[in-house]
Amino acid sequence: MTMTPPGTIIEYLDSGRFVCGLVLQDSNNRLRLLNQNGREMNLPASRVVTVSKTKHQINTSREDRIALLKEMAALRADLTDAVPLEEIWELASEEEESVFPADFLAELSFGENLTDDQSAAFLRAVFTDRFFFKYKNEMVNVHTPEQVEQLRHQRRKEKEKEAILTTGAAYLQAIMRGEQVTAEQWPDQKRILGWIADFVLFESEADQADVVRQLLKKAELHQPNQAYRLLVRAGVWGNDENLPLLRAEQPVEFSPELLAHAESIKEPAAEELLKDPKRKDFRDLDIFTIDGASTRDYDDALHVEELENGDVLVGIHISDVSSFLTPKDPLFLEGMERATSLYFPEGQIPMMPRELSQGVFSLIKDRVRPAISFLVKVSPEGEIRNSRIVPSVIQVKRQLSYTETDKMMETDPDLSLLNRVRQQLRLKRVERGALLLSFPDVNIYVNNQGKVSINLSPSDSPSRNLVSECMILANGVAADYLAAQEAPGLFRSQPPPRKRLISGVQNSLQDIACQRRFLARGELTVHPKSHSGLGLNCYTTITSPIRRFLDTAMQLQISHMIHGRGMLFSADMCKNFAGTIQQKLGRANKVRQQRHRYWVLRYLEDLVGKRVSALVVSHGPKRVNLLLMDCLFDVDLSANSSFPVEPGDTVKVRISKADALDNTLRVDW
Repeated sequence: MTMTPPGTIIEYLDSGRFVCGLVLQDSNNRLRLLNQNGREMNLPASRVVTVSKTKHQINTSREDRIALLKEMAALRADLTDAVPLEEIWELASEEEESVFPADFLAELSFGENLTDDQSAAFLRAVFTDRFFFKYKNEMVNVHTPEQVEQLRHQRRKEKEKEAILTTGAAYLQAIMRGEQVTAEQWPDQKRILGWIADFVLFESEADQADVVRQLLKKAELHQPNQAYRLLVRAGVWGNDENLPLLRAEQPVEFSPELLAHAESIKEPAAEELLKDPKRKDFRDLDIFTIDGASTRDYDDALHVEELENGDVLVGIHISDVSSFLTPKDPLFLEGMERATSLYFPEGQIPMMPRELSQGVFSLIKDRVRPAISFLVKVSPEGEIRNSRIVPSVIQVKRQLSYTETDKMMETDPDLSLLNRVRQQLRLKRVERGALLLSFPDVNIYVNNQGKVSINLSPSDSPSRNLVSECMILANGVAADYLAAQEAPGLFRSQPPPRKRLISGVQNSLQDIACQRRFLARGELTVHPKSHSGLGLNCYTTITSPIRRFLDTAMQLQISHMIHGRGMLFSADMCKNFAGTIQQKLGRANKVRQQRHRYWVLRYLEDLVGKRVSALVVSHGPKRVNLLLMDCLFDVDLSANSSFPVEPGDTVKVRISKADALDNTLRVDW
């Protein structure tokens, strides 16, 4: 590189700004110089942008030299502002060449006989406004019109972003202070809060993740979960927003078109239904439902008759959704997308619109309804003599709750008889290897102030077990029917457990919790396979067509067949259903589990620092697995020789930390 003589004025960039310097010495490609700010420094020659042709005295006073540099810097800044860069670019872009010496282009502005200051001013303009030219390897490259437009667009976006950051940060701080910010004050409010919501949900995968990070930093919202609390303050989310549901993108609302279609489905009259010659009139039977006290979507009902030979006829009547839907119906397709109804402490997300799930499809007392009826003859020993599946018309006479049913079980003849059958059916299944793994139900309640309470209720009370056994009976009959007809379906199966720990009807909570860990994963197949956990040769589900898509699809298949119209769905179609159901149910179940965990942690937040009862489920050399007794929540603790425990023991542990939003729980001895 050419030596730079002492007395030469050079310019270099410092943090994007031009600085003038007087060269005092050139040594080994490093320049010792005095800059306009009065600082002596060694500068690599590679950082030099411009070099003056004129030499200046270096033996004048320091003050004079600094004054010279400042005067020169001011002059060059003024000249830079006057450079008509766009006009020069228009002239240069007409030339065949696209690369020019800097002085050649500077002469287009200042004319011939360029001064050092004019030459430097042109390069300053090129560096300041990067739309038209690019300085590279001591030459100036002329941008194409397309490049200029692209750079201008980029600049507009940068200015817009800077405005968003500056304005947005101020409004975010105002929101956090509890101030009301209107859309008129901040037109970008909805858009930017939407970006922040996406960032909370999806973090780095959110479209505007980088902008949101900068925005939160500028607004000084650094603490964990402050973005979430900001959205709550802004009214975008509630205090306990269901984030797993939002992340999963599970459908929640129904489209206006789908709701209009649902409203067009009218309640059919008995006379209209009985025009179907296959449909039986069962309106005179004493049919009743048994459900939770808050249930409004009734999709199954029961009746029972004692026959002269001692056998019992059990009737399981399922709402006939297939009489309203076809596989091409938008409600059928929506049900396939949702897969299931979801129930949370804060509310329900139905698979079907409420106008149907709690209206026309629901087996409401005294209302005429189409049904698919399973009529099963059972011997006094619990053996199935025979069964029929028929389309029917029913009219529910009694709508009972589980609590009412338990109280009436001994005194009501129908319930007493059905309870006896239930016990026999259950014993028969256990003899065939069924595992009874009933855990208490964890009932979570949230009051208007957001206070969380939990209570446990037995899942195998006589009434609940009665309904469960009847549904298993109907589902088993449905699977047997499809298997006998060699028809494809959606069969639920389960291999034997990897290790069997329990048997019989009576097992402790600790034994059941241990056994659950060794269960084989269930499968969904097109052709029948055995279900070890239920003790059945084959099994499907058809008893909840309002709440589960699998049941809806199987009801359509069986309804088509019992009407003599053959198979509606081929094996390939059922295989496609199985793949979709597994995917959508996996999504829904993940939301359900994460939301359940959230509410349990919210409950435990109030118990931090307190001791609670826990059941020792299992014990290893390093870890102890426990079940918190008041909420049946699994926790692991490091084994502690100071606290020797054995499986089955009930111990006291301390809740040291619980944070639902952070999804964290710490427990210690």
